[in-house]
Amino acid sequence: MADHEPTAGRDPIELRDAAEPRDAATELIVYACPNGPLADALTDFFAATRRAPGPNRAHAYPPHVTLTGFFRDHPSSVGVYVRALDAARDAWWSSRPQPVVAVTELAVHDHWIGLVVRSPWLERLIADFADHAVSATRAEAIRVKGGLHLSMAYEHAPAERDALATAAARVDPAAAAGWDLRLYERTGEGGWRMHATWPLEVARDATATTDV
Repeated sequence: MADHEPTAGRDPIELRDAAEPRDAATELIVYACPNGPLADALTDFFAATRRAPGPNRAHAYPPHVTLTGFFRDHPSSVGVYVRALDAARDAWWSSRPQPVVAVTELAVHDHWIGLVVRSPWLERLIADFADHAVSATRAEAIRVKGGLHLSMAYEHAPAERDALATAAARVDPAAAAGWDLRLYERTGEGGWRMHATWPLEVARDATATTDV
């Protein structure tokens, strides 16, 4: 891609061998997650709407902007993706805009409610990551997402739309927000494991694995 100048001279990060069988797959995905006042407002929204009108599909996920599709690989391959995300963040760090992610609107539709966001810089960073995260044990390419958004409610009953819209109106899309780049694993029973997180506003190393 023409936008990938910062990657020049950088070799792909590759996993050539793995100790575990190919069918021992881990399901991974890359998200951008808010922090600060916006994240606090979203936490309140999800807690309130879980109580009433009740859970919908958005409650199954941490508040996030999806940057890739799910991809499957060996559990032993996770370090490949941590290193590739770390390298992509470093490569694009000096060109990051402020804000890194712009929330452009709170959108309310019959079957989807959420925040519409914009970050061409983050889309280029993730395309760089997808180009350089090479694993011989991953069967499919990493799909980079466009049309960035943060879902607050979807797959809810039509009768719940007004109550959800009223609750969503309490979330100010202009609220201050920082953003973290995160590598998640979707585990059994609807659980999530965060393998690493990188702040996108300050120069700090990734933090360690946590279960959420």
